[in-house]
Amino acid sequence: MRMTGAGDRRSGAVRTWLYVVAALVVAMVAVGGATRLTGSGLSITEWRPVTGAIPPLSEADWAAEFAKYKDTPQYSILNQGMGLSAFKVLYGWEWGHRLLGRLIGFVFFLPLIVFWWQGRISRRLGLGLLGLGVLGGLQGAIGWIMVASGLQPGMTAVAPLKLALHLTTASLILAGLVWLAAGERAGGLEPAPLRLRATAVLLPVLVLVQIFLGGLVAGSHAGLVFNTWPTMDGVLVPPSETLFAIRPWIENFVDNHALVQFDHRVTAYLVILVALLHAFDARLAGPSGAFGRAAGVATLALAQAALGIATLLLAVPLWAALAHQVLAMAVLTMATVHARLSTGVNRPQSRPHAATERPPIGFEGLAGRGI
Repeated sequence: MRMTGAGDRRSGAVRTWLYVVAALVVAMVAVGGATRLTGSGLSITEWRPVTGAIPPLSEADWAAEFAKYKDTPQYSILNQGMGLSAFKVLYGWEWGHRLLGRLIGFVFFLPLIVFWWQGRISRRLGLGLLGLGVLGGLQGAIGWIMVASGLQPGMTAVAPLKLALHLTTASLILAGLVWLAAGERAGGLEPAPLRLRATAVLLPVLVLVQIFLGGLVAGSHAGLVFNTWPTMDGVLVPPSETLFAIRPWIENFVDNHALVQFDHRVTAYLVILVALLHAFDARLAGPSGAFGRAAGVATLALAQAALGIATLLLAVPLWAALAHQVLAMAVLTMATVHARLSTGVNRPQSRPHAATERPPIGFEGLAGRGI
């Protein structure tokens, strides 16, 4: 059923807000990637959610922060003799990354309270947003746990598994925001046939798995070895003694550069195969719009694979690694929008408020308005 003009505007405002937060999450991922690639992630050795928003303001403050960094293994092993000016660059990246995280929290929760007060948030949407808010808070804690892993004796970088978890959680938040925003689309949209819906939902799941594996590659620096394609050390599939050289065998999936990179390659092929077959299927059996969206996912997946190959062959330059990470977020966004719209959108009709009517507060008032 078609919504009224006022209802469309209310839904459009919420949808725009969600996409703005999603864009900030993508920016957060990009800055986080730059922070990792410049070796800046361990430059701030304390987790201060409130007071940490203020950077060092005096030379004494800078000297104190630099002294803390000099006590880290990264400094003593990699950056011995670094000057204060170089440290300020490292500190700036990590401080900017954390500040952007605080900004995302502000941009998310303040409009959420306003929209909820105004009665623009339905019960289902409200529960989804609260879940994302909790996940966002958990992401901050995961970020600190990740940083703390790199401050342990003998460590010069964060643990690969914790980095992959941090990146994947950010991607889950992005996917959740985009899913909810796409569900606020005005007007009705018929669901695709069951087979197409199932494959459409499978695609963002596969992309999330691939992002997790990409996090392992980044965390273990597995992209700096086997810089050939399509072969690895002259073969398409390395021998088992190479892929499972570490004992116990389970540790190969995180610490063995050969297996970590091989897993990332194979999953990329799987994502492309599923995306292409799904686009072909949507062309034959899909409703209006399904083929265009499916083709968009397939095209982005192919572009991402090509960029990944270039990044590998060039031995992971900063610009290529950042572009590869950001394009992964684009693939996830497109796949999530496609999956959500493939399930169908049927927003109920809502009526505009009278000029003197006070917006209801709480879920009971929302239910009474049919939102």
